[in-house]
Amino acid sequence: MLLKTFGWSFAVTVIGLALAGVLWGWKGLAIVGILSILEISLSFDNAVINAGILRKMNAFWQKIFLTFGILIAVFGMRLVFPVIIVAITAKMSPVEAVNLAINDKDRYEHLVTAAHPAIAAFGGIFLLMIFLDFIFEERDIKWLGWLEKPLAKLGKLETFSIVVALVALLIAATTVATDVAHGGGDKTATVLLAGVAGLVTYLIVGGVSGYFEDKLEEDEEDDEDETAGAEGQGEDGGEAKGSSGARGSTGASVAGLAGKAAFFMFLYLEVIDASFSFDGVIGAFAITNDIFEMALGLGIGAMYIRSLTVFLVRRGTLDDYVYLEHGAHYAIGALAVILLATIKYEINEVITGLVGVVLIGASYWSSVVRNRREAAAGEDAEAKPEVTSGV
Repeated sequence: MLLKTFGWSFAVTVIGLALAGVLWGWKGLAIVGILSILEISLSFDNAVINAGILRKMNAFWQKIFLTFGILIAVFGMRLVFPVIIVAITAKMSPVEAVNLAINDKDRYEHLVTAAHPAIAAFGGIFLLMIFLDFIFEERDIKWLGWLEKPLAKLGKLETFSIVVALVALLIAATTVATDVAHGGGDKTATVLLAGVAGLVTYLIVGGVSGYFEDKLEEDEEDDEDETAGAEGQGEDGGEAKGSSGARGSTGASVAGLAGKAAFFMFLYLEVIDASFSFDGVIGAFAITNDIFEMALGLGIGAMYIRSLTVFLVRRGTLDDYVYLEHGAHYAIGALAVILLATIKYEINEVITGLVGVVLIGASYWSSVVRNRREAAAGEDAEAKPEVTSGV
């Protein structure tokens, strides 16, 4: 199971490190290895969030996420995205940006860093919306009940999460964006525009995928009603009941999301992955400004995050450890705040990674304690009838 899930990641690691050693020597090999570890530590919460979404999709779209999706993650976000950012901000063609990245690495790094306020505002608001929509939703299972219960009540107000996100954006634009460390000067307008773009992107992609998911659930309910009716009619014959039961057992709820619903859910996953990768790409410049070393190292890390996502889905880990998803969303909220703060302040990537690890670790341990408590309660419930009969 482990080798099957992580096999491609292991293979890519061996090939990638060998390639780094051949092209750049021992120093390049070390840099690629460090970048891989950096990406994994920063994106572990990303794997948990991805797993929560991926388990809703059918096997075909899960494979698409692992194949085409990884190409977007590695080549799109880790290699092409920084080049596009430089081309836009420096008002040059992509070819000129690539030439700059290869021949004038210091200038290239400076331009990418100067674009950080816009990147951080976009990604920060997008991730903040994911956190807010999670924390403001009424849930049967609550991790931090003292906090989640009152927030769920506030969430009953329509568009409340949007209002909170806009307030956060205004605070960021009027405080940390007024005298930024990256590029200097007042970036208020840039941050406002990028933040609104992040909000609009979330509303469009998340809204469309949610629409098709809700529509699919309505179709499933209609199928269940038809199945119930067919079973009632086939009580005497038996044949209708059997065929209806078979049809119900192979419904979309078992197979997972497909078609348009899965496609827009896939797009939503990719935007989430892009938002998570912002801090990794920017942080990588603290280690190297060679775009190929960066793409290779971060790409290896991204492969492990993909494999970890599939591992969580296939093992049913989110069902067994019910607070993991809560911890990952709290980590997203923390990352969103950190991204907005980095518009002005330098925050070490180690801190960013540790915050996510601590929150997910705490939620995992809380899940273990809950499982043990429920198991003990179940044993007590089974033992009581035996004691009573003995008396």
